[in-house]
Amino acid sequence: MPSITVEPCTFALFGALGDLALRKLFPALYQLDGAGLLHDDTRILALAREAGTEQQHLAHIEKELRSYVGKELDETIAQRFLARLTYVHVDFKNADDYVALAEKVGSEQRLIAYFATPAAVYGAICENLAKAGLAENTRVVLEKPIGSDLESSRKVNDAVAQFFPENRTYRIDHYLGKETVQNLIALRFANSLFETQWNQNYISHVEITVAEQVGIEGRWGYFDKAGQLRDMIQNHLLQLLCLIAMDPPADLSADSIRDEKVKVLKALAPISPEGLTTQVVRGQYIAGYSAGKPVPGYLEEENSNTQSDTETFVALRADIRNWRWAGVPFYLRTGKRMPQKLSQIVIHFKEPSHYIFAPEQRLQISNKLIIRLQPDEGISLRVMTKEQGLDKGMQLRSGPLQLNFSDTYRSARIPDAYERLLLEVMRGNQNLFVRKDEIEAAWKWCDQLIAGWKKSGDAPKPYAAGSWGPMSSIALITRDGRSWYGDI
Repeated sequence: MPSITVEPCTFALFGALGDLALRKLFPALYQLDGAGLLHDDTRILALAREAGTEQQHLAHIEKELRSYVGKELDETIAQRFLARLTYVHVDFKNADDYVALAEKVGSEQRLIAYFATPAAVYGAICENLAKAGLAENTRVVLEKPIGSDLESSRKVNDAVAQFFPENRTYRIDHYLGKETVQNLIALRFANSLFETQWNQNYISHVEITVAEQVGIEGRWGYFDKAGQLRDMIQNHLLQLLCLIAMDPPADLSADSIRDEKVKVLKALAPISPEGLTTQVVRGQYIAGYSAGKPVPGYLEEENSNTQSDTETFVALRADIRNWRWAGVPFYLRTGKRMPQKLSQIVIHFKEPSHYIFAPEQRLQISNKLIIRLQPDEGISLRVMTKEQGLDKGMQLRSGPLQLNFSDTYRSARIPDAYERLLLEVMRGNQNLFVRKDEIEAAWKWCDQLIAGWKKSGDAPKPYAAGSWGPMSSIALITRDGRSWYGDI
């Protein structure tokens, strides 16, 4: 039996027929049901604007659920889960439709409203929920992106805040729900081995790479307006940077953790106009090969604007102006059409101050902590040991001390990030969600880069699909006498 108690709720999913809901949210709710983490009385309302009968839409949701869960699907659990679902036709901007929704919701349970919709309608949904008497005690969950810059994000957040206070607003960044990201807190603050070394005295530099093998996948309309900086750096990579760089919180409460993350974002050094040429690289993929097959360039994708200067790749050096990280660069890199799907953090520790081994081996003497988020979640510490054999002398080798979650916990299924996040919303725990001032601090730092690019007029540099980005991204890190870990 699960040790976590979850109260019954009515889970209202706005945008229930969209890609996110069908691909991630319904499968995550199904898995929570299978784990015994949905209360018997919890109901799920699938809300969308599409016309048609309830039976048609529920049949479509069931079909997609079976497709995405695949062979793991248990028929008994599936039937129990599907029995929780009700489809409700709602025009998100029509207040009259919310009267019928209020009748479906009732007053016996807490309402959780999940907005899997464009942020432009968040305000309208919140206002109409309030008009229908559905705002009191309700929790709202907001999907990214929240705005496209600081000004627009404030407008969205302010529109929501008119009806829902911060303590009932949950902003999703699905990276924060990953098991390995959760382990960053335990790894750092439960192990003196690491926390005593976690500063500029012992760490040389940090890399954060989030590489996508796919291209646009039919999202041209959204992505071309956003670009890789807004889509990935502003939220996912800066959140990872905060968890790596933050000071120990006073406790594990949501605000204690988020207070420390905000301090990191506020300590990020602005990048000067001159720094845009040496500290930041923008790229855009051209035709190449992915997984051995030819793929088109960004400007050749379906429905593309052949004059677009939107970046599909960003690499940059970030510096944090505080005592803990003075002089320690953080290298961030993310792009589409990379050689593989990969999300990892690499902590490079400094060399020993006194070197006693063979000169030709000196470049090997470096411990690295590798935190892998995908594809195989795990943690590996690379340490130096002696080669085995009578003829090897004191020849050194670098090898891993590693924890691979799927191998170590063979009996346990590693939950998807959305499963954890949905569970925490139901529990009322905001630890894994982003506060308004975090969003604003991240946008403020990213806005200066966007403004600098716009002013300079520099076009993104081309890179072949299936490569690790423009050559200048390699120069960015080699200029400091370093290289990206693991590139082949």
